[in-house]
Amino acid sequence: MSTPDPELKKELDATLHTRRELGPEYEGELIDAFLEKVEQRLDNVVDKRMRRQLAEQQMVAARGAASGRPHQGSPVFSDGLGARLGLAVASLVLAIPLSAIAVVNAGMTGLFTCWAGIVAVNALQASRSWFSPGRRDANE
Repeated sequence: MSTPDPELKKELDATLHTRRELGPEYEGELIDAFLEKVEQRLDNVVDKRMRRQLAEQQMVAARGAASGRPHQGSPVFSDGLGARLGLAVASLVLAIPLSAIAVVNAGMTGLFTCWAGIVAVNALQASRSWFSPGRRDANE
């Protein structure tokens, strides 16, 4: 268990002292105010930890880029999964306006042609990364 925050302990003591002075009719408001301070404190701690973790990940990724290979635990995917996923997401996002343009200009034939192109681009990317010479076998 971590050491208690002295500032938060002072806040709790002040809240309890105020409750004794004002009486139980203000207890709800005092508790809400104290819990809000605790929540702010927790948010600050979580934000600090997340910034530190992000900085560490960026440093690991930068070291991997400098050495020419990703380090273990790096957010960079070694098997090209990031590139494939990015292309798939971009294809789906762009498919909406492309489909609309195709239907308006060429009807259903345009729609089928548009989607055949989208599928072909994604299939080509998947086959390139699947059969690339640097790809490791899953059984290794």
